[in-house]
Amino acid sequence: METDMRLFATESIGGRAVYRLHAVTVAAGILLVLYYRATHVPAGGEGRAAWLGMLAAELWYSAYWVITQSVRWSPVSRRPFRDRLAARYGEKLPCVDIFVCTADPHSEPPSLVISTTLSLMAYDYPAEKLSVYLSDDGGSILTFYAMWEASSFAKHWIPFCKRYNIEPRSPAAYFSDSDGLQDLCTPKEWSFIKDMYDEMTVRIDTAVMSGKIPEEIKENHKGFDEWNLEISSKDHQPIVQILIDGKDQNAVDNEGNVLPTLVYMAREKRPQHHHNFKAGAMNALIRVSSVISNSPIIMNVDCDMYSNNKDTIRDSLCFFLDEEMGHKIGFVQYPQNYNNMTKNNIYGNSLEVLNKVELRGLDSVGGPLYIGTGCFHRREILCGRRFTIDYKEDWNGGIKDKIQENIVYEIEEKAKSLATCTYENDTQWGDEIGVKYGCPVEDVITGLAIHCRGWESVCNSPTRPAFLGLGPTTLDQTLLQHKRWSEGNFSIFLSKYCPFLFGHGKIGLRHQMGYCIYGLWAPNSLATLYYVTIPSLALLKGTPLFPEITSPWIAPFIYVFCVKNMYSLYEALSCGDTLKGWWNGQRMWFVKRITSYLFGVIDTLRKLLGISQMTFVISSKVSDEDASKRYEQEIMEFGSPTPEYVIIATIALLNLVCLVGGLRHIMTGGWNVLFSVLPIQIFLCEMLVITNIPFYEAMFFRKDNGRIPSSVTLASIGFVVLAFLVEILVPIV
Repeated sequence: METDMRLFATESIGGRAVYRLHAVTVAAGILLVLYYRATHVPAGGEGRAAWLGMLAAELWYSAYWVITQSVRWSPVSRRPFRDRLAARYGEKLPCVDIFVCTADPHSEPPSLVISTTLSLMAYDYPAEKLSVYLSDDGGSILTFYAMWEASSFAKHWIPFCKRYNIEPRSPAAYFSDSDGLQDLCTPKEWSFIKDMYDEMTVRIDTAVMSGKIPEEIKENHKGFDEWNLEISSKDHQPIVQILIDGKDQNAVDNEGNVLPTLVYMAREKRPQHHHNFKAGAMNALIRVSSVISNSPIIMNVDCDMYSNNKDTIRDSLCFFLDEEMGHKIGFVQYPQNYNNMTKNNIYGNSLEVLNKVELRGLDSVGGPLYIGTGCFHRREILCGRRFTIDYKEDWNGGIKDKIQENIVYEIEEKAKSLATCTYENDTQWGDEIGVKYGCPVEDVITGLAIHCRGWESVCNSPTRPAFLGLGPTTLDQTLLQHKRWSEGNFSIFLSKYCPFLFGHGKIGLRHQMGYCIYGLWAPNSLATLYYVTIPSLALLKGTPLFPEITSPWIAPFIYVFCVKNMYSLYEALSCGDTLKGWWNGQRMWFVKRITSYLFGVIDTLRKLLGISQMTFVISSKVSDEDASKRYEQEIMEFGSPTPEYVIIATIALLNLVCLVGGLRHIMTGGWNVLFSVLPIQIFLCEMLVITNIPFYEAMFFRKDNGRIPSSVTLASIGFVVLAFLVEILVPIV
């Protein structure tokens, strides 16, 4: 097919020659390091066990490094052509269903949820072909009330957005932008819409704070009758309410234009039935939407990920509708971007390298992972369809007929029957059909299954991010999020869905390795814990674990360390990070490995042994005012005592004490100790101490409420003393 007929282009990312030189030379250095370790094992006595442990840790690091490079060899960038889509299809475009998931009106405020919902309703797309569904797993009347308010405000907000072509189309994001007045609208109109939005937000927030809806408001919609005093978030009947029927010519905005369909759903919850968390909500949405709109394309986003690009739907369709490659594409994944990152990325949450390097690298070997938000799927693949070369999608599918007013109730009742606790009993839902169950990261395992059924995926990363959300703003939130991610991915690796087993013969080896980058996050904790404790303890005792500085064998150690970090810095800077941001990211990888990933390993093993069950903890989208100020000032937030903080403080203090002890060796043994016997260990310990400076400040110098609690500091001191006692009684260095 001629190039000018394609609806998207695939372009190789530059700079690969530099990367490949780096990769080949680092690989050679790693081999020399391992050869040295294997051939210089102490014959016996002091240091032999520690040396063998270093060999094991370095073998692990080497294997994991090879896996991480599998996706970096030839990343690609995709570029959709909306103008060609418009020329070829005009407005004869497929219907699209959009799913938004929320679960708790206190962790995920309804005013935040509806701002996301309104941004999705305002896409530059035919409104009659757009249906937005909210799944409320909390079954909260407060969230339903917010949606009812949004359905009214949408009549003013959507035409306002389209008339002046504004972006972003989340009212919260738009009105928080000081440049909002610079649009084409008059200040009077801008103020009118803003006042209307602010008044609505105040009403919603007031209702959330009081925990109840005024009786006069409940009389405005029959949906409020679904709630009574016996309903709770974990025990309630299925609720489905069509707030706007976009196929009804009477459902129009204040300019007479048709509005998108808007549906509220709270699937049934009963204490005796396992609800399968977000995966269960997604599957209920697939079924409920099938009797209301049944669009061939399904998009899903988290409730805090608002639409930041009005053209995202059209961009995505360029991939699905491309006549040469579109029939192979099962889903289009967008990067997860945040709009609340600090300049220097204090908690390492910007995900820039993952988005711009790893996802694009996966795109070149079969497709990126499904990351659970910001993704467009064919409905058919979520219902279990395998790829076949002769499959033709019916892009004209979907329910386009107006729902008659007298049968809206019947449609809602039918939809409710698809959202009951027992509907999935003795079916393939959660296994062969829908989003898969049994894993905290159900999105990843679902994406893997789609790839293994023969479908490909693409990553689209436009210059203007398609979605923006709220990233963690405290250390506790960050560690909780990464614990869930690492635990979920590790449980996949240890299950029948291990990419090397489940994907064997179905997807390529490099694609399997790409999936395992995240599946092996958790066990990285073990090698990291070893490397940040044993060499430091050995330094304290004067036991060398690395070559002397006069030995030629020190060269590969220095080369691998320097070149890997230099390339990591280059990669971060080229992705838009700052030098300090890169350094903060390195600190956070260290912190996550010794805390989140460690607990990810422990909890995964506990589940495999039947000691505990899978849980899903919602990441809070709110922080108190003082914590928010410290976040803006890039001051790390601790505050409450947790086991993770005890580990962080213990490792920090251990390395500080060991460095002081190492310097004592220099003072008593002369400079030859520094420059001959222990140079790498002293340098490693110094780097760890420098990395831990914010933790020393939080333990001993800060006075604010975000400091490390005294109980954590005392506990860490006790563990350091215990570590020294154990080393004296059972020496390994």
